[in-house]
Amino acid sequence: MMRVINRERLAQTFQTLVQVDSISRQEGRLCRLIRQHLEGLGCNTRVDDAGSKTGGDSGNLIAYFPGKRCSEPLLLSAHMDTVEPGRGVRIRFEQGVFSSAGDTILGADDKSALAVILEVVQSIREQDLPCGPLEIVFTVCEEVGLLGAKHLAYELISARMGYVLDTRNPEAIVIRTPSANRLAFHVHGKAAHAGAAPERGINAISLAGKAIAQISLGRIDRETTCNIGLIEGGVAINIVPERVVVRGEVRSHDESKLQRVTAAMVSAFEGVVNAWHAEGIDDRPHLEVEVVRDFDRLNIDPDHAVVDMARRAAAGLGMRMDTAGSGGGSDANVFATRGIVTGVLGTGMENVHTVKETIRLDDMVRSARLLLGIIHLHANGTAIPLQ
Repeated sequence: MMRVINRERLAQTFQTLVQVDSISRQEGRLCRLIRQHLEGLGCNTRVDDAGSKTGGDSGNLIAYFPGKRCSEPLLLSAHMDTVEPGRGVRIRFEQGVFSSAGDTILGADDKSALAVILEVVQSIREQDLPCGPLEIVFTVCEEVGLLGAKHLAYELISARMGYVLDTRNPEAIVIRTPSANRLAFHVHGKAAHAGAAPERGINAISLAGKAIAQISLGRIDRETTCNIGLIEGGVAINIVPERVVVRGEVRSHDESKLQRVTAAMVSAFEGVVNAWHAEGIDDRPHLEVEVVRDFDRLNIDPDHAVVDMARRAAAGLGMRMDTAGSGGGSDANVFATRGIVTGVLGTGMENVHTVKETIRLDDMVRSARLLLGIIHLHANGTAIPLQ
């Protein structure tokens, strides 16, 4: 059966979406626009209460497209939020490539995915293509810790398998991503005048710097990374800083490595603070440590139906479909912890989170055609989740 994607409409939908500001926690306007669009395509929609839990102006948008085939529902997901600088996006489209015409991101991460899913649903409806029930989830606050997925109203979701569209390569499915821990070290010293009496102070920033110098940062091995990303402390250059907060993360595909590197970071800070001494000062520095599991790893069996459907749909289009791992997390990590096996597919986005972000319309079309092929296979009952 011919499955046609309307190339011009897909391009127009994408351009419309990226020109609607939707910085994390400010997705409300975009959510209302997409909800109206989906309801016009025959979807029933809900917005959950994740916004009240994330401090945002919108919850996650959940839409149900009934289809006409009897099968288990299939989850399709993307996120509505973008990073800064993402306000007032202006678009350039030259030689088939979208880019930002200003000093902002483009927003292809992840509005290309929103546009692809909307185009696929519209194509199915217009052409009466085979389709089983679809559960569409457009999340909020993905860029600030996968918060929308973490607070999704899972009682409204019955799908046990599906796809998140949130990576680069349209000819690969990401099935392995790491677990991650977030860490915060609150180092407490003692304030003093930096010129008149520095010996009476305990420099919290100095202590933190000595601890950081003992930590291996960057790529630890092929499975593990470690980063210090934020340092906040001090109030003036003429005051010995009495407090600093250092924030970082550890990621690994191996749980034992994750815990080992996390423990090494904690040990470095504890060792420096506990070893501090100075003559004539009765006060002691002290340390507060926070370790929070950010997300659990994604690890899908390469023979799972989610992978098999993507491979066979790609083959039918003359495309490759490799399995891949990634060092990044996505909503798929969170869905996996809730029993929803979710592969991550690409839309062609390049240089995301920068003002040099681009995407080729051809790649978005390929992504949409692939998704239509997957839905066709699923509707025909050829996709039975492996136990």
